[in-house]
Amino acid sequence: MENVVILGTGMAGLTAAVYTARASLSPLVLGGPEDGGQLGLTTDVENFPGFPEGVQGPELIAMAKKQAERFGARIKQAAAVRFERKGNNFALTLDDDSTIDARAVIVATGASARWLGIESEKKYRGRGVTTCATCDGALFRGKEVVVVGGGDSAMEESIFLTKFCTKVTIIHRRDAFRASRILRDRALKNPRIKVRWNSVIEEVLGDGKKVTGVRLKDTKSGKAADFKTDGVFLAIGHIPNTKIFEGILKLDGNGYLKIDSRMRTNMPGVFGAGDVHDTVYRQAVTAAGAGCAAAIEAEKYLESLEA
Repeated sequence: MENVVILGTGMAGLTAAVYTARASLSPLVLGGPEDGGQLGLTTDVENFPGFPEGVQGPELIAMAKKQAERFGARIKQAAAVRFERKGNNFALTLDDDSTIDARAVIVATGASARWLGIESEKKYRGRGVTTCATCDGALFRGKEVVVVGGGDSAMEESIFLTKFCTKVTIIHRRDAFRASRILRDRALKNPRIKVRWNSVIEEVLGDGKKVTGVRLKDTKSGKAADFKTDGVFLAIGHIPNTKIFEGILKLDGNGYLKIDSRMRTNMPGVFGAGDVHDTVYRQAVTAAGAGCAAAIEAEKYLESLEA
Protein backbone atom coordinates (compact mmCIF):
# COMPACT_ATOMS: atom_id res chain seq x y z
CA MET A 1 0.00 0.00 0.00
CA GLU A 2 1.45 3.34 -1.08
CA ASN A 3 0.93 6.45 1.03
CA VAL A 4 0.80 8.75 -1.99
CA VAL A 5 0.82 8.07 -5.71
CA ILE A 6 1.53 11.09 -7.90
CA LEU A 7 0.43 10.91 -11.53
CA GLY A 8 2.69 12.98 -13.75
CA THR A 9 6.32 14.06 -13.95
CA GLY A 10 5.77 17.64 -15.06
CA MET A 11 6.59 20.53 -12.74
CA ALA A 12 3.39 20.07 -10.70
CA GLY A 13 3.95 16.36 -10.12
CA LEU A 14 7.65 16.69 -9.31
CA THR A 15 7.10 19.58 -6.90
CA ALA A 16 4.45 17.49 -5.16
CA ALA A 17 7.01 14.67 -5.06
CA VAL A 18 9.62 16.88 -3.39
CA TYR A 19 7.18 18.03 -0.70
CA THR A 20 5.64 14.63 0.04
CA ALA A 21 9.06 13.00 0.06
CA ARG A 22 10.38 15.57 2.54
CA ALA A 23 7.35 14.73 4.68
CA SER A 24 8.63 11.11 4.77
CA LEU A 25 5.67 9.81 2.76
CA SER A 26 7.88 7.99 0.22
CA PRO A 27 5.72 8.94 -2.79
CA LEU A 28 5.54 6.85 -5.94
CA VAL A 29 5.56 9.06 -9.05
CA LEU A 30 4.26 7.69 -12.36
CA GLY A 31 5.69 9.32 -15.45
CA GLY A 32 3.02 8.46 -17.98
CA PRO A 33 3.35 8.79 -21.76
CA GLU A 34 4.63 12.40 -21.73
CA ASP A 35 7.56 12.38 -19.34
CA GLY A 36 8.23 15.91 -18.14
CA GLY A 37 4.95 17.24 -19.50
CA GLN A 38 5.08 20.39 -21.63
CA LEU A 39 8.51 21.28 -20.22
CA GLY A 40 9.87 18.11 -21.78
CA LEU A 41 9.10 19.66 -25.19
CA THR A 42 10.46 23.11 -24.37
CA THR A 43 13.98 24.32 -25.05
CA ASP A 44 14.84 27.65 -23.39
CA VAL A 45 12.94 28.42 -20.19
CA GLU A 46 13.74 32.01 -19.23
CA ASN A 47 10.93 32.81 -16.79
CA PHE A 48 11.43 30.21 -14.04
CA PRO A 49 12.82 31.88 -10.88
CA GLY A 50 16.38 31.04 -9.93
CA PHE A 51 17.78 30.69 -13.45
CA PRO A 52 18.95 34.16 -14.56
CA GLU A 53 20.57 32.73 -17.69
CA GLY A 54 17.60 30.47 -18.46
CA VAL A 55 17.47 26.69 -18.44
CA GLN A 56 16.51 23.97 -20.90
CA GLY A 57 13.10 22.42 -20.19
CA PRO A 58 14.33 18.81 -20.05
CA GLU A 59 17.23 19.93 -17.83
CA LEU A 60 14.84 21.60 -15.38
CA ILE A 61 12.78 18.40 -15.24
CA ALA A 62 15.90 16.28 -14.69
CA MET A 63 16.98 18.48 -11.78
CA ALA A 64 13.51 18.34 -10.22
CA LYS A 65 13.54 14.54 -10.48
CA LYS A 66 16.93 14.35 -8.84
CA GLN A 67 15.75 16.62 -6.03
CA ALA A 68 12.63 14.51 -5.41
CA GLU A 69 14.64 11.28 -5.44
CA ARG A 70 17.14 12.75 -2.99
CA PHE A 71 14.35 12.89 -0.39
CA GLY A 72 13.05 9.41 -1.12
CA ALA A 73 10.59 9.75 -3.99
CA ARG A 74 10.45 6.82 -6.39
CA ILE A 75 9.85 7.51 -10.06
CA LYS A 76 8.48 4.90 -12.43
CA GLN A 77 7.85 5.27 -16.16
CA ALA A 78 4.37 3.82 -16.40
CA ALA A 79 0.93 5.15 -17.20
CA ALA A 80 -2.23 4.60 -15.19
CA VAL A 81 -4.99 3.24 -17.44
CA ARG A 82 -7.66 2.68 -14.79
CA PHE A 83 -8.59 4.41 -11.55
CA GLU A 84 -11.14 3.32 -8.96
CA ARG A 85 -12.02 3.71 -5.32
CA LYS A 86 -11.27 0.67 -3.19
CA GLY A 87 -12.87 1.08 0.21
CA ASN A 88 -11.15 4.07 1.81
CA ASN A 89 -8.22 3.71 -0.57
CA PHE A 90 -7.63 3.85 -4.32
CA ALA A 91 -6.59 1.30 -6.92
CA LEU A 92 -4.63 2.13 -10.05
CA THR A 93 -4.10 -0.27 -12.94
CA LEU A 94 -1.01 0.49 -15.03
CA ASP A 95 -0.29 -0.06 -18.70
CA ASP A 96 1.85 -3.09 -17.79
CA ASP A 97 -1.25 -4.69 -16.16
CA SER A 98 0.17 -4.29 -12.66
CA THR A 99 -1.94 -2.68 -9.93
CA ILE A 100 -1.10 -0.22 -7.17
CA ASP A 101 -3.12 0.59 -4.07
CA ALA A 102 -2.78 4.04 -2.53
CA ARG A 103 -4.09 5.93 0.45
CA ALA A 104 -3.95 9.26 -1.42
CA VAL A 105 -3.53 10.31 -5.05
CA ILE A 106 -2.30 13.55 -6.59
CA VAL A 107 -3.43 13.99 -10.18
CA ALA A 108 -0.87 16.04 -12.11
CA THR A 109 -1.38 14.49 -15.54
CA GLY A 110 -1.36 17.84 -17.32
CA ALA A 111 -2.95 18.82 -20.60
CA SER A 112 -1.53 17.96 -24.00
CA ALA A 113 -1.37 20.74 -26.57
CA ARG A 114 -3.21 20.13 -29.80
CA TRP A 115 -0.79 19.81 -32.68
CA LEU A 116 -1.31 20.06 -36.41
CA GLY A 117 -0.46 16.41 -36.90
CA ILE A 118 2.12 16.84 -39.64
CA GLU A 119 5.56 15.22 -39.63
CA SER A 120 7.57 18.41 -40.18
CA GLU A 121 6.05 19.98 -37.06
CA LYS A 122 7.61 17.22 -34.93
CA LYS A 123 11.01 17.89 -36.48
CA TYR A 124 10.97 21.53 -35.40
CA ARG A 125 9.30 21.29 -31.98
CA GLY A 126 11.35 23.43 -29.65
CA ARG A 127 13.28 24.80 -32.63
CA GLY A 128 10.72 27.32 -33.81
CA VAL A 129 7.46 25.43 -33.32
CA THR A 130 5.88 26.03 -29.93
CA THR A 131 2.53 26.12 -28.15
CA CYS A 132 3.22 28.83 -25.57
CA ALA A 133 3.73 32.50 -26.38
CA THR A 134 4.18 33.42 -22.72
CA CYS A 135 6.94 30.83 -22.41
CA ASP A 136 8.78 31.43 -25.66
CA GLY A 137 7.72 34.81 -27.04
CA ALA A 138 10.80 36.67 -25.82
CA LEU A 139 13.00 34.25 -27.77
CA PHE A 140 11.62 35.75 -31.00
CA ARG A 141 12.40 39.38 -30.25
CA GLY A 142 12.77 41.37 -33.44
CA LYS A 143 11.55 38.48 -35.60
CA GLU A 144 8.44 37.57 -37.61
CA VAL A 145 6.18 34.73 -36.49
CA VAL A 146 2.88 33.10 -37.33
CA VAL A 147 0.10 32.08 -34.95
CA VAL A 148 -2.27 29.27 -35.90
CA GLY A 149 -5.86 29.48 -34.65
CA GLY A 150 -8.97 31.61 -34.57
CA GLY A 151 -10.21 31.53 -30.98
CA ASP A 152 -9.55 33.66 -27.92
CA SER A 153 -6.23 31.93 -27.24
CA ALA A 154 -4.96 32.73 -30.73
CA MET A 155 -5.93 36.39 -30.34
CA GLU A 156 -4.33 36.65 -26.89
CA GLU A 157 -1.15 34.93 -28.06
CA SER A 158 -0.90 37.17 -31.12
CA ILE A 159 -1.40 40.37 -29.14
CA PHE A 160 1.17 39.25 -26.57
CA LEU A 161 3.73 38.42 -29.26
CA THR A 162 3.58 41.97 -30.68
CA LYS A 163 5.55 43.02 -27.59
CA PHE A 164 8.56 41.23 -29.07
CA CYS A 165 7.96 40.50 -32.74
CA THR A 166 8.06 42.94 -35.63
CA LYS A 167 5.20 41.11 -37.36
CA VAL A 168 2.65 38.49 -36.31
CA THR A 169 0.57 36.73 -38.96
CA ILE A 170 -2.49 34.78 -37.85
CA ILE A 171 -3.15 31.69 -39.95
CA HIS A 172 -6.84 30.73 -39.91
CA ARG A 173 -8.61 28.04 -41.88
CA ARG A 174 -11.85 30.04 -42.18
CA ASP A 175 -12.81 33.56 -43.24
CA ALA A 176 -13.89 34.70 -39.77
CA PHE A 177 -12.59 34.27 -36.22
CA ARG A 178 -14.60 32.47 -33.55
CA ALA A 179 -12.92 34.56 -30.85
CA SER A 180 -14.87 36.97 -28.66
CA ARG A 181 -15.53 40.31 -30.31
CA ILE A 182 -13.37 42.36 -27.97
CA LEU A 183 -10.29 40.20 -28.55
CA ARG A 184 -10.96 39.87 -32.26
CA ASP A 185 -11.24 43.64 -32.68
CA ARG A 186 -8.16 44.27 -30.58
CA ALA A 187 -6.12 41.89 -32.72
CA LEU A 188 -7.38 43.21 -36.04
CA LYS A 189 -6.64 46.81 -35.03
CA ASN A 190 -3.07 46.04 -34.01
CA PRO A 191 -0.74 47.33 -36.76
CA ARG A 192 1.74 44.49 -36.18
CA ILE A 193 -0.86 41.77 -36.74
CA LYS A 194 -1.85 40.54 -40.19
CA VAL A 195 -4.18 37.67 -41.13
CA ARG A 196 -4.02 34.94 -43.76
CA TRP A 197 -7.64 33.84 -44.08
CA ASN A 198 -8.74 30.46 -45.47
CA SER A 199 -5.29 29.00 -44.99
CA VAL A 200 -3.78 25.93 -43.36
CA ILE A 201 -0.18 24.88 -42.82
CA GLU A 202 0.75 21.94 -45.03
CA GLU A 203 4.39 21.81 -43.99
CA VAL A 204 6.80 23.52 -41.61
CA LEU A 205 9.94 24.55 -43.47
CA GLY A 206 13.42 24.82 -41.99
CA ASP A 207 17.13 24.51 -42.51
CA GLY A 208 17.45 21.44 -40.33
CA LYS A 209 18.19 23.48 -37.23
CA LYS A 210 15.38 26.03 -37.03
CA VAL A 211 12.15 27.13 -38.71
CA THR A 212 12.51 29.32 -41.79
CA GLY A 213 8.95 29.28 -43.08
CA VAL A 214 5.71 27.39 -43.66
CA ARG A 215 3.92 26.09 -46.72
CA LEU A 216 0.36 27.41 -46.72
CA LYS A 217 -2.55 25.89 -48.59
CA ASP A 218 -5.56 27.99 -49.56
CA THR A 219 -8.64 26.08 -48.34
CA LYS A 220 -10.76 27.45 -51.20
CA SER A 221 -8.48 27.28 -54.24
CA GLY A 222 -6.25 24.47 -53.03
CA LYS A 223 -3.17 26.39 -54.13
CA ALA A 224 -0.04 26.22 -51.97
CA ALA A 225 2.65 28.83 -51.43
CA ASP A 226 5.65 29.21 -49.14
CA PHE A 227 5.53 31.88 -46.44
CA LYS A 228 8.68 33.10 -44.68
CA THR A 229 8.60 33.09 -40.87
CA ASP A 230 10.94 32.61 -37.93
CA GLY A 231 8.50 30.84 -35.63
CA VAL A 232 5.21 28.96 -35.50
CA PHE A 233 2.96 29.36 -32.45
CA LEU A 234 0.10 26.87 -32.25
CA ALA A 235 -2.99 28.16 -30.44
CA ILE A 236 -5.53 25.50 -31.31
CA GLY A 237 -6.28 24.31 -27.80
CA HIS A 238 -5.24 21.75 -25.21
CA ILE A 239 -6.61 18.33 -24.26
CA PRO A 240 -6.60 17.61 -20.50
CA ASN A 241 -5.30 14.14 -19.65
CA THR A 242 -8.28 13.06 -17.58
CA LYS A 243 -9.84 10.22 -19.57
CA ILE A 244 -9.40 7.60 -16.83
CA PHE A 245 -11.26 9.83 -14.37
CA GLU A 246 -14.38 10.33 -16.47
CA GLY A 247 -17.50 9.46 -14.48
CA ILE A 248 -15.44 9.22 -11.26
CA LEU A 249 -14.03 12.67 -10.56
CA LYS A 250 -15.78 15.92 -11.40
CA LEU A 251 -14.60 17.45 -14.67
CA ASP A 252 -15.69 20.65 -16.38
CA GLY A 253 -17.27 20.78 -19.82
CA ASN A 254 -13.88 20.58 -21.51
CA GLY A 255 -12.61 17.68 -19.41
CA TYR A 256 -10.45 19.67 -16.98
CA LEU A 257 -10.32 18.45 -13.39
CA LYS A 258 -12.46 20.47 -11.00
CA ILE A 259 -10.82 21.25 -7.66
CA ASP A 260 -11.49 23.59 -4.77
CA SER A 261 -9.18 26.27 -3.32
CA ARG A 262 -7.31 23.58 -1.38
CA MET A 263 -6.57 21.43 -4.44
CA ARG A 264 -9.19 18.85 -3.42
CA THR A 265 -11.34 17.01 -5.94
CA ASN A 266 -14.85 15.81 -5.16
CA MET A 267 -13.35 12.57 -3.82
CA PRO A 268 -11.61 12.80 -0.41
CA GLY A 269 -7.99 11.76 -0.72
CA VAL A 270 -7.63 12.76 -4.36
CA PHE A 271 -6.00 16.09 -5.20
CA GLY A 272 -5.23 17.92 -8.42
CA ALA A 273 -2.36 20.17 -9.54
CA GLY A 274 -1.05 21.84 -12.67
CA ASP A 275 -2.37 22.04 -16.20
CA VAL A 276 -4.84 19.23 -15.59
CA HIS A 277 -7.04 21.85 -13.90
CA ASP A 278 -5.44 25.19 -14.85
CA THR A 279 -7.11 26.67 -17.93
CA VAL A 280 -5.76 30.19 -17.40
CA TYR A 281 -2.04 30.41 -16.59
CA ARG A 282 -0.43 27.14 -17.73
CA GLN A 283 3.03 28.15 -16.50
CA ALA A 284 5.75 26.02 -14.92
CA VAL A 285 5.91 28.28 -11.89
CA THR A 286 2.16 28.17 -11.23
CA ALA A 287 2.20 24.40 -11.71
CA ALA A 288 4.97 24.17 -9.13
CA GLY A 289 2.91 26.21 -6.67
CA ALA A 290 -0.12 24.00 -7.22
CA GLY A 291 2.01 20.88 -6.75
CA CYS A 292 3.29 22.25 -3.45
CA ALA A 293 -0.26 23.00 -2.25
CA ALA A 294 -1.57 19.58 -3.31
CA ALA A 295 1.29 17.86 -1.47
CA ILE A 296 0.65 19.77 1.75
CA GLU A 297 -3.08 19.00 1.55
CA ALA A 298 -2.36 15.32 0.89
CA GLU A 299 -0.11 15.21 3.95
CA LYS A 300 -2.84 16.82 6.07
CA TYR A 301 -5.38 14.33 4.72
CA LEU A 302 -3.20 11.35 5.64
CA GLU A 303 -2.63 12.79 9.10
CA SER A 304 -6.40 13.08 9.57
CA LEU A 305 -6.77 9.35 8.87
CA GLU A 306 -4.43 8.60 11.76
CA ALA A 307 -6.24 10.87 14.21
